[in-house]
Amino acid sequence: MKVYTSSTTETRTRAERTKVGIADYAVVTGDDTLTTSGLGSCIGVALYDSRASVAGLAHAMLPYAEGDPNEAKYADTAVPSLLAEMADRGADPGRVRAKLAGGSTMFEFSSADGTIGERNVVAVREVLAREGVPIVAEDVGGEHGRSLELEATGTLHVRSAHVGKATL
Repeated sequence: MKVYTSSTTETRTRAERTKVGIADYAVVTGDDTLTTSGLGSCIGVALYDSRASVAGLAHAMLPYAEGDPNEAKYADTAVPSLLAEMADRGADPGRVRAKLAGGSTMFEFSSADGTIGERNVVAVREVLAREGVPIVAEDVGGEHGRSLELEATGTLHVRSAHVGKATL
């Protein structure tokens, strides 16, 4: 975003923050950042190519789409879509790295396959392996919610009311 000063010839650029909602994803470049909040059993997938200064963040609710057309809602479809959009913005798929956060056990309910949070983590790990994207850091599991801020450099700030702050 350009910010204009009182002088008509002087401008400076200010980084923008893009909010990623539940069942959503977004891509930024340069000095811009991505944020999301309310990650409980949902999984936050932070992808970045630091050399190209391109980053993407997905906030997936469930592990597998099973035919639902809302690709951002599911871990197995959000990741490939996010990677494609990042490539369109200049990222090299061979340089993309991943950081994960979320996948908490927020409710007592679970199936034979585990809780929704656990299944989200498994699904994201599977799709990242299939896409050839290495996971370099993660803050997953537990029983607490998280908020994230991702810089295009790949720095991921994780905040939790119960655990505090961490930088991945």
